[in-house]
Amino acid sequence: MRIPVIWSLVLIITATGGLYYINKVKLAMDKRTSWQGVAKKYSEEMGKEGDFYHQKVILPNLLRLLGLNPRTRLLDLACGEGILARSLPPIGEYLGLDAAFSLIDEARKKDEGKNHFYGVADICKELPIRKSGFDRAVMVLSLQNLRQPFKAIRNAARQLKNGGKLVLVINHPSFRIPQNSGWGVDRVKNVQYRKIESYMSWKEILIESNPFNRGQNIRTYSYHYPLSVYSEMIADNGFLIERIEEWVSPKKSEGVMAKVEDRARAEFPLFMAMVAKKV
Repeated sequence: MRIPVIWSLVLIITATGGLYYINKVKLAMDKRTSWQGVAKKYSEEMGKEGDFYHQKVILPNLLRLLGLNPRTRLLDLACGEGILARSLPPIGEYLGLDAAFSLIDEARKKDEGKNHFYGVADICKELPIRKSGFDRAVMVLSLQNLRQPFKAIRNAARQLKNGGKLVLVINHPSFRIPQNSGWGVDRVKNVQYRKIESYMSWKEILIESNPFNRGQNIRTYSYHYPLSVYSEMIADNGFLIERIEEWVSPKKSEGVMAKVEDRARAEFPLFMAMVAKKV
């Protein structure tokens, strides 16, 4: 696949417009992983506070795991339209990076946070950051959209100070594999179960962008790795996994299948979070 290349001024700018730094880089836009085309609709769907799962599951748990304080310097890799930044308490500094400049534009429009900075950068390539030594790095529901997640984790290691922590949130790799997993119902036992068609094999999975672009044929890709491969990527980049959490859906069903469906939701997590310390 031919990857279009553009010259871009990578502007790290506060939400209020203050200049942090500027760097000229050659930015290669990979259409397989870029969310450039879906940015506007995605931002509309997310709104100011995020969707149901961000509000009820992801953000509350993520903020607990990050353990932020007023001096924390936080690096948000593949920050999207800045949903995490808008949920933060006051901290020392926030820097969000994403390859899709339209997502960065949406993030800046929505964010009124103090000491919040944004920039356009491919997190799988050398980052144009002059001031490293971050206390925390985070990737929220983005690692599974990268063709080269190892390189993104390596960049996090390079930017973190010794003892700094990386927090990853991903769609659960054991139970949520696009086009290779789904629900089934055992009518005899009256239970709902999760069916998995494959797990150990690496997969590149085409995702139609609806509902974010109704009527438009814009596509993105998801990449599946088994949990053991994620563990290897983390360890090989000098991290020690301190904690793994699995988060279920708090939604409740109605109707005759409510009890069965609610039990299944409580048994099969939607998301996995990993906390890794740079050692």
